[in-house]
Amino acid sequence: MNQPRNHEGDLGLERLGGVNLNLLVPLLALLEEGSVTRAAARVGMTQPAMSHALGRMRRMIGDDLVVRQGSGLVLTPRALELIDPLREVLRQTARVVNFPGFDPAHDSRTITVAMTTSTAFVVGAELARLVADRAPNATLRIRNFVAPQAADFTDNGVDVVLLSEAFHSPYPRERLYENRWVVIAHRDSDPEASALQLLTSLPHVTYDSRHRVPPYASLDAHGVDYRIGTLISDHLLIPHLVATAGGVALHTYRVAVAMAARVDLRIEEFPLPVAPLVVDMVWNPRLADAEFKSWLRGILVEVAAPSQHPLPRAHTPFSALEGV
Repeated sequence: MNQPRNHEGDLGLERLGGVNLNLLVPLLALLEEGSVTRAAARVGMTQPAMSHALGRMRRMIGDDLVVRQGSGLVLTPRALELIDPLREVLRQTARVVNFPGFDPAHDSRTITVAMTTSTAFVVGAELARLVADRAPNATLRIRNFVAPQAADFTDNGVDVVLLSEAFHSPYPRERLYENRWVVIAHRDSDPEASALQLLTSLPHVTYDSRHRVPPYASLDAHGVDYRIGTLISDHLLIPHLVATAGGVALHTYRVAVAMAARVDLRIEEFPLPVAPLVVDMVWNPRLADAEFKSWLRGILVEVAAPSQHPLPRAHTPFSALEGV
């Protein structure tokens, strides 16, 4: 006869038998979202059902979990302590029940990628094409921001944020692509003028922001004189203004080339040394689906892969600056 096993390591299973473990999923959603409405939408519950579940969670945990503060909710200290253990428990549970891996051919999830409008102008169309081709039942949602807030990295179902080096990230980032700086001008500008001469003779159209465009620091460091003619708060509109109203501007190569396919624009290499603008991927730290994350990373890398061919005109020799 088999001897009864020693169950001292069962961690109180007889007590867990009286606990509704189905509450753990909405509980984690509520703690991560900090909103009954968003948590309910995330796990497919109605708002009244989530509110009812919150009452049961409070009784189960013996804590208020969330309390109202102003127009929103804040987590209690106990709730903050629960987030990481709950994530790990549910991640392990998913492995135990052996959920099928991510299948792009059949998955119907919403894929959310956050980025600036300029980044969306560069990669948005190809991203939409590849997602539609390889995950035909999925929905791609592109969320735009001017300057990312803390919530943009985790809220509203975001999977990944595409972020330029101008912006801080509270989470680790990995390089997606580099975008070199170029000089753009109206097509009717003096064809014999070098990029440096365009920068010193034409009024500049530039981004009106506290984040200074890096090439201007290089111009200043080398004593290059220039005049700001127009300031605009939408970086993406700069090439359009230059192409239609004249002047000169400093912009990124990929945006300039994409815009030149739509408006008549002259593009020259920036004549001074300057580091390229880099765009990174910042993943939502709550994204636990490793297979999906790997798939989406591959899509983004493919979207960013097109090579940047040299422009037809050569760089202005650095020695030419001596006469400026």
